[in-house]
Amino acid sequence: MASAFAQQLKKYYSFYTGGFILFVLALAVAESMGMPDKWIGWTFMAATVALYAGIGIMSRTADVSEYYVAGRKVPALFNGMATGADWMSAASFIGMAGTLYAKGYDGLAFVMGWTGGYVLVALFLAPYLRKFGQFTIPDFMGARYGGNAARTIAVVGAILASFTYVTAQIYGVGIITSRFLGITFEVGVFAGLAGILVCSFLGGMRAVTWTQVAQYVILIIAYLVPVVFMSYKVTGIPVPQAVYGTVLQKVTERENAIMADPAQLTAREAYAERAKGIGEKIKALEGGDMAVYDAEKQGVVAKLDEAKAGGDADKIGKAQKAVDEFPKNSAALVDKLKKDQATAKEKSSPLTHHAEAFPGKDDKARNTARLNFLALTFCLMVGTAALPHILMRFYTTPSVKEARESVFWSLFFIFLLYFTAPAYAVFAKYEVYTSLIGTHIADLPSWVASWAKVGLVKVEDINHDGILQLAELTLNPDVIVLATPEIAGLPYVVAGLVAAGGLAAALSTADGLLLTIANALSHDVYYKMIDQNASTTRRLAVSKGLLLVVALIAAYVASLKPDTILSMVAWAFSIAGSCFFPALVLGIFWKRATKAGAVTGMIVGLGLTLYYLINVKFYGMDKWFGITDISAGIFGIPAGFLTIIVVSLLSKAPDTKTQDLVEHVRYPALKGDVSTEAA
Repeated sequence: MASAFAQQLKKYYSFYTGGFILFVLALAVAESMGMPDKWIGWTFMAATVALYAGIGIMSRTADVSEYYVAGRKVPALFNGMATGADWMSAASFIGMAGTLYAKGYDGLAFVMGWTGGYVLVALFLAPYLRKFGQFTIPDFMGARYGGNAARTIAVVGAILASFTYVTAQIYGVGIITSRFLGITFEVGVFAGLAGILVCSFLGGMRAVTWTQVAQYVILIIAYLVPVVFMSYKVTGIPVPQAVYGTVLQKVTERENAIMADPAQLTAREAYAERAKGIGEKIKALEGGDMAVYDAEKQGVVAKLDEAKAGGDADKIGKAQKAVDEFPKNSAALVDKLKKDQATAKEKSSPLTHHAEAFPGKDDKARNTARLNFLALTFCLMVGTAALPHILMRFYTTPSVKEARESVFWSLFFIFLLYFTAPAYAVFAKYEVYTSLIGTHIADLPSWVASWAKVGLVKVEDINHDGILQLAELTLNPDVIVLATPEIAGLPYVVAGLVAAGGLAAALSTADGLLLTIANALSHDVYYKMIDQNASTTRRLAVSKGLLLVVALIAAYVASLKPDTILSMVAWAFSIAGSCFFPALVLGIFWKRATKAGAVTGMIVGLGLTLYYLINVKFYGMDKWFGITDISAGIFGIPAGFLTIIVVSLLSKAPDTKTQDLVEHVRYPALKGDVSTEAA
């Protein structure tokens, strides 16, 4: 029966994939016949969101098991696809290649950490959690460690990690919709939110699962097509993964030429002077000189008056926004100036080769870069193995055996994108370095102005030579994948396809994250702690209500543009890893782990991570050993393990029932592969 169901699914999704390819080809023909770019963007967005909405509506359910774990009947292949889509968020689709573009070798920490994390999932968690059954990760904590203390901390950790993560996804949705639909970023955020909710609101995990399978097909096609085009254009071979090494050599040659260009040197010197001038302003403001504050404010107002005199509506809007957002006091202005100074210093620094490992001006700087690389890789690996929305996916398979198989399929489907991301970054950098740098600013292609309106591209002729130098170009990493089709001069239908893929990646992950938060609150807090006699109807109503509230709050936070997508996502991994991984692994493999140890360890690990992250990122605290805020979990995760072990050894051993649960989870049943099924 299960095999027949899997065959039927393969048939449905094969027809769907073929239909989507024909849809893209039809739009390509329409573009060649004169269809406007804006219509193409709207068609891609509307058609794909309508598709997801249709799947969500058809998958609506009032059954608790279907809503929370898709009825535990998702075949391994399709659970792997759904997990791949759930995993490959806006961070992977939009941010991964962008970070590799910006950081070069150092960006490989994300590839290694995220891929390696699935090895930990397969070895330490997925099969054992499926054997346990139930619905959520806090469920396991409550059953393994007894009472509601561990469950409550797990709920807090799940909400913190998932909310941080989902904010990044909705931010990505805002970028895509604002650029390709021609609406403001803030409106784009809430427009995208509607697309997220139609997938998960009615059918829970059942709807999210089948929507994510459809979304994976779109996102992987959208990711591969542009880079295959670029590979063929540059090398004549449409296999970018195999030939990007030769293009990297050309990038290195171009880097050497850029570094030797006298105009590039004058631009860097101008930024160094700017950094010095900003430093003097900061020193004066910190010394209480309010004349500097008044002069800065008057300068902003003067630019508004100048824009009004010129009559350019776009310049007036930007100038008015600058006036409205001007810091309200000198302390706030100091914070802003410090950020401006850091940017100027970065632009005044010599260019780093894309392939250079652990760059730095001296041994200390290189050692710090190496330490951060290893710390980030560790945090991403452990965080991957502790993300609640990923671990929940392994509750949906029919058996422990299929849970193991689905991890393999997940790795395969993720590999297709991650193996391509380094090539994407190299081809994008080659196009920028050869087609953009050295061009007259008056002759820059239209995509520069288009993305500048969204705030992700900035050009400044600081040395006033009318030529674009590398230091004068600011490309937000989040723009690289989305803008690459335009950078490479590909048909606009490819840009629309990439936007649809990015939207699919962001929506698929956002659905899983919002469901994780809503389920933690409705199932673990409301049902398990407040009203254990609540009816199925009431439980699902509470979950849907909370889903809506959390989604609106996340959309509001995303509209404030808190940081880059990848930075926000990295915070979530440190939070999840420090809160869950030690308690999960020791709870499965060490019978002696106690409730007191788990509760204390989760509090210490999570608390230390949050303390370091918040203080370094937002309050300028000195970094410990030079570790950046995105790797805050490097302190919390070992602290969590150590605390659980020490406190467990000092407290009373768990009772026989708890130790029997560990035995049940770790070893297969004598008669076949039987899993705990819970209502």
